[in-house]
Amino acid sequence: MPTQNNVTPMNSVHMEPMDKIAGFDVRPGMYELNGAVAIPVGVNFTIHSCGATSCELLLFRRMEDEPYAVLKFPDHYRIGDVYSMIVFGLHITEFEYAYRLDGPYDPPKGLLFDKNRILLDIYAKAVTGQSVWGTKNKQGSFYKARVVQDNFDWGAQPAPLIPMEDLIIYEMHVRGFTRHESSGVKYPGTFSGIKDKIPYLKELGVNAVELMPVFEFDEMKDCREVDGRQVLDYWGYNTVSFFAPNTSYAGHSEYNREGNELKDLIKTLHENNIECFLDVVFNHTAEGDERGPSFSFKGFDNNIYYMLTPDGYYYNFSGCGNTLNCNHPIVRQMILECLRYWTTAYHVDGFRFDLASILGRSPDGTPMSNPPLLQSLAFDPLLGNAKLIAEAWDAGGLYQVGSFPAWSRWAEWNGKYRDDMRDYLKGDYGMSEVAAQRIMGSRDLYDPKVRGNNASINFLNCHDGFPLWDMYSYSRKHNEANGWYNVDGSDDNRSWNCGAEGETDDENILALRRKLAKNAVTVLMMSRGTPMFLAGDEFLNTQFGNNNAYCQDNEVSWLDWDFLKKNKDHFDYTKHVIGLRKKHSVVRKFSGHCTIGLPEVMNIMPDERTKTVAIIYAGRGEGDKADDVICLIINTFWEEQTCFLPQQLHSAQLKVEADTSGKYLPGNIADAAHPVVLSGGQVVMEPRSVVVLSLV
Repeated sequence: MPTQNNVTPMNSVHMEPMDKIAGFDVRPGMYELNGAVAIPVGVNFTIHSCGATSCELLLFRRMEDEPYAVLKFPDHYRIGDVYSMIVFGLHITEFEYAYRLDGPYDPPKGLLFDKNRILLDIYAKAVTGQSVWGTKNKQGSFYKARVVQDNFDWGAQPAPLIPMEDLIIYEMHVRGFTRHESSGVKYPGTFSGIKDKIPYLKELGVNAVELMPVFEFDEMKDCREVDGRQVLDYWGYNTVSFFAPNTSYAGHSEYNREGNELKDLIKTLHENNIECFLDVVFNHTAEGDERGPSFSFKGFDNNIYYMLTPDGYYYNFSGCGNTLNCNHPIVRQMILECLRYWTTAYHVDGFRFDLASILGRSPDGTPMSNPPLLQSLAFDPLLGNAKLIAEAWDAGGLYQVGSFPAWSRWAEWNGKYRDDMRDYLKGDYGMSEVAAQRIMGSRDLYDPKVRGNNASINFLNCHDGFPLWDMYSYSRKHNEANGWYNVDGSDDNRSWNCGAEGETDDENILALRRKLAKNAVTVLMMSRGTPMFLAGDEFLNTQFGNNNAYCQDNEVSWLDWDFLKKNKDHFDYTKHVIGLRKKHSVVRKFSGHCTIGLPEVMNIMPDERTKTVAIIYAGRGEGDKADDVICLIINTFWEEQTCFLPQQLHSAQLKVEADTSGKYLPGNIADAAHPVVLSGGQVVMEPRSVVVLSLV
């Protein structure tokens, strides 16, 4: 009987078996339902392949590597390129599954079908075999999948839906965030470990976490030993399955409920008004090039899922062996379904796309002016509230910062903000004008009329490169522990060791490093655009000079929470400037015109009187709507300078909110009980220091 909205519920449909295969009652399945899905009468299995000539479904007992049943899809169970079958009487806890496909084998044409190769379902919602971190897949060369029961109770809590300009993004590695014994969590290195730290995140003031890859990946890929220590693919940028969570990030086994611990984390983040973004890697997979394994995509349709040269080899715009053929209609559909799944089943709030310029390349690798994939993601209704953030370059030399195809929906990791501001903040000459542009929102890159006001994700540090403390402790990389003779990782660090390379006991050098770190945090939080920073930078965590710690599953990459005690002053300062940004909307966006005649945002450039840069935001404050003015004054010169404020502020009283030198605020942070107020239109700046003032 039809329901009120004319949709017939699945459990009211009377289904009868039509055939018997390998002892199981079966019938043709639901062809539009990709993957394996539990239904009232059993399980629906659907896959598609353009080149295959036949398909077999393999059923395994849990943790066994020999199938107990092989069900070949009858020819009449195939419609077009889609194979679909309902297997009656299957319970999802009783089996794991995989496929075998037959078809032509012609490598120069990109065809790699092998009827004996066991293949992982591209749409698998859970992958078996690697649930214990650092343990090789017990099946060796193949993976299996489980059917997931999706009955998680999300309750009535709505998604935070925080505007882009109000976000403070905190990038973290799931394992590294709490793996160190100093973290004090019950299940170190897991989603549960992050959940235990939510009160800490709230205290810090961040309202979005960006998780480095959580899709199932193979950390044992390229596992090796360097100087007696195991190194492996710790970061996780080598996807095995796009629809499945990495089970080794769960604190306990979740048979057929894989993902519940991640869902619980996201639900709890939302309850605390914190959004959750995923770092997604659609530019390549863990199958690598022609020398790599074939466990899924290569076996289903190698010539469709990957960009291939005319003779069947792999284009490598990712730097990782292969490149997904993202703008092929079938791959585009898979990516769209994947993001819809994580948005609906996991309530994810946004996505950061690794090497996103690849997503705009055509099948032959040439850049496209209007890439169909990027456009379809920008306008997809289910992704309407999802933040879309591009890393707007790739390993093939395509650099699109400021020119990424956006349709006013895509934001970008502003790599030019990182590079220009690193140069400026360490005192490089001739950077004042471009630094002012970056601080004021990089409108030279992102024309608000074309890109809106929320295109720039500002950052100085991320997982790739030096963390904040190392940026002022090392002038060159020290990646010997990676085993590549220090040739890996970027040489373009734009860092400065302040006079000594690495660790030192020189208190003057240490004091300078701490001041420069505070300078960087202050400028980042007082810049227009969405700020993002790396987990651990708030308490000056170090990677000991390693700027490419992708393989370091140890103290190099794990956050050492003892630094929180050691560098409590920097944590308190970071918390303070985050609070300043939240308190003063004029920093984040246009807030109406103020009454004292200042423009919305202005910069006072160095002249013959001073080498300082001052950025002034003016508008109406929140709440009482009184005038609100914020002055960010920066002196990157090594001598004292005087900043001359505009005429409109000469008779104003300005409260010192933050002072990295301690000249006005000995503790660097304003004391509400004992405010420091300046007047007269001039501010004397200590060497290499930053001050923030607000209108009293």
